[in-house]
Amino acid sequence: MFAGLNACQVLDQLVAGEGFDPGENISRRNECDATKPGVSTYGLALDPVQGLREFAETSEGLVNATVNGRQAMQADIPLGGCAIAIEVGAHARAMVQVALATGPRDPRACVDAQAFAEKLEPLLPEGQ
Repeated sequence: MFAGLNACQVLDQLVAGEGFDPGENISRRNECDATKPGVSTYGLALDPVQGLREFAETSEGLVNATVNGRQAMQADIPLGGCAIAIEVGAHARAMVQVALATGPRDPRACVDAQAFAEKLEPLLPEGQ
C-alpha cells in the first residue's frame, strides 16, 4: 500500500526549509516525528493496516473532514494538539499530528494539521 514511502523521508520533504530537526522514527511502524524547537512537533504515520474506522474507535472530539477531496477525520490528541487521518483504503490511512509549544489547547494546531495534510495528500497512493 505505501510501497517505497518512508514516513521520515516524506515528513522531512514536507517541512524542508521550515526550521525542523530531521525526523525521528518513533516506533517499529512507519511513524515519524519532527520538532521545530520551541514552536511545534509534526508527526506522520503511514498505517497499511488500520483505516478511518479504527481511528474513529480510538479518538475523542472526532470531526469528519476532507483533505483535497479525500475522506478524512480530525480529532484532538489527548496530550494536546490535533490529528488528521486521511483515508488511503478501507484498511489504510495516513495520519498527521501537530502539537504546538504554545499549549495543548491551541486551536492553531488543527489549522496547521489541515495545511500539513493538504501538502501530504498528493504524495499518497490512490485508495484500494
